[in-house]
Amino acid sequence: MTPELALQKAVRTRLIGTSAVTDLVPAGSILDRNQRPAPFPSIVIGEGQSVDEGNSIARTLIRVYLDLHIWKKEPSTEGVKAIAGAIRAAIKTPNFGVLEGFHFADCYVQSARFLRDPDGETSHAVVTINALVQEIT
Repeated sequence: MTPELALQKAVRTRLIGTSAVTDLVPAGSILDRNQRPAPFPSIVIGEGQSVDEGNSIARTLIRVYLDLHIWKKEPSTEGVKAIAGAIRAAIKTPNFGVLEGFHFADCYVQSARFLRDPDGETSHAVVTINALVQEIT
């Protein structure tokens, strides 16, 4: 497993296990897929990036960024902002624990952007998670 995939799994597990999130988005609509989501509302696990922290020759610390896309049919951005807030609170809760050889030393919501879709009916938010992931043996 890679640090990127470990973070993705940990984040999805946290989101589907947090009632404040699933009260707004059903667990079955928290997805990893490469197309516009059919269910509304939904959280789609999106793009990511990883960067070696460069602080040791062992190369066991990786900074991982993960985007979550929130989609909701609504005339405003109120709903996607509420979902983003629930995600922020869920991620802020400490201790992701160890997952298949990876420890999450730090994990937080770095940014959130709120957008109106050109279709005039859909709101969209992009929440970026920043995590320091350590490979452990």
